[in-house]
Amino acid sequence: MEEIGALFHGFAVVLTPMNMLLMMVGIVLGVLIGVLPGLGGANGVAILLPLTFTMSPTSAIIMLSCIYWGALFGGAITSILFNIPGEPWSVATTFDGYPMAQQGRAGEALAAAFTSSFVGALVAVVMITFLAPLVAKFALEFGPPEFFAVYLLTFCSFIGMGKGSPFKILASMALGFALAAVGMDTVTGQLRLTFGWSELMRGFDFLIAVIGLFGIGEILLSMEEGLAFSGKTARISPKVVLETWKKLPQYWLTYIRSSLIGIWMGITPGGATPASFMGYGIAKKMSRDGAKFGTGQLEGVIAPETAAHAAGTSALLPMLALGIPGSPTAAVLLGGLLIWGLQPGPLLFVEQKDFVWGLIASMYLGNLAGLIVVLTTVPLFAAILRIPFSIIAPIIIVICAIGAYTVHNAMLDIWFMLLFGVVGYLFKKLDYPLAPMVLALVLGDKAEDAFRQSMLLSQGEVSIMWSNPLVGTITSLALILLLWPLISKALKIIRPGREGRVFTG
Repeated sequence: MEEIGALFHGFAVVLTPMNMLLMMVGIVLGVLIGVLPGLGGANGVAILLPLTFTMSPTSAIIMLSCIYWGALFGGAITSILFNIPGEPWSVATTFDGYPMAQQGRAGEALAAAFTSSFVGALVAVVMITFLAPLVAKFALEFGPPEFFAVYLLTFCSFIGMGKGSPFKILASMALGFALAAVGMDTVTGQLRLTFGWSELMRGFDFLIAVIGLFGIGEILLSMEEGLAFSGKTARISPKVVLETWKKLPQYWLTYIRSSLIGIWMGITPGGATPASFMGYGIAKKMSRDGAKFGTGQLEGVIAPETAAHAAGTSALLPMLALGIPGSPTAAVLLGGLLIWGLQPGPLLFVEQKDFVWGLIASMYLGNLAGLIVVLTTVPLFAAILRIPFSIIAPIIIVICAIGAYTVHNAMLDIWFMLLFGVVGYLFKKLDYPLAPMVLALVLGDKAEDAFRQSMLLSQGEVSIMWSNPLVGTITSLALILLLWPLISKALKIIRPGREGRVFTG
């Protein structure tokens, strides 16, 4: 009952004319970002974050989170109509969505995708409403060793659960740690890695790095690929929406399964992209029409969209309750909270109740507003893709440059942004993940502070990381995840040997 009362208070915070206007602006901008290939939720939030500096933190987070919801919705439009994933997590939607559009069922595919996105996000928001305060209360018991153990678990889970090469993930994270160490040491006050440059005293600003890595990096990649847009037209009529909604209840089991997959992948640092593929793959295995997947099956659109939105939304739970982002976009939002002078974590629920519950209430309203906007404006957003990419790309670059300059009003920041853009481009070309680097850049100094405080408490004894059952369990789990790639390889080597002995016997 306490959570429900706080949620109603959050609705009172959100339901002001200004916040409602910002919510609608955020949704429209987010859908536009989702529609344009080369941008994305993290990119859009990073590029537009400087615009929120003059707002109150509550209004700012409402607008930015609605940009995120809009981007989640918008990615499906290009996937289904043009076979161009507007977002990485929309790739799985193209498998059945585009064949449906080719069969003249684009309206049905889009209505199913948007509705599934709404359902997945709604389930995740309900989970956040009731779980976040409990997690936050539990986390109030944490001291420096516990916080470092949680940070370690986050870093190690990227290595143990990441889809790519663990060495590439580790290299990306190491670069993030190195960048986070530049500037003034928060414990001793000494300068580190500045090489005599007074401009580097404040370190590499997280926001400038993110704008370069995501915004400029993606644009460079898209320019190289020379995107040419062509696809199917679509118009969603109320009749098509109602007919589609009548079909959706028969897929209730797919909705439940994909929502649970998405929530799990969102809370752990799996993210929306693996969640969408996992949701699609499991639906294909368990469906009666699994063999027909890829030919235009409605269930093949429902599963990845539900899982992706559940993951994208639930990634905000660890960010709010523990100060640990579950996705790149959550990491950008975490940086925004720090810029606004808010400390994410358990105390946020005690000290900033209006902010936290206003954000959770905006998740409910933002998703509903997003569903209405995308169902009514699909032809408009699809028409945007008729604009040549050669016109869109320079506009995005200018917006990125303005965003970077406004952080400190320094021209040097624009050069740093371009430098990070080249790094982001090279990372994409060499197949190095950006998310671990962003995470290390955001949390590196916090993890270092927690570790050094722990060492001061224990007088240099690492055994403090196993000083009680809670910190010992988290640390042990982190080390298991760190070594998991080696453990899984060892298991693969052992298993064939066992099978061989059984066969010969």
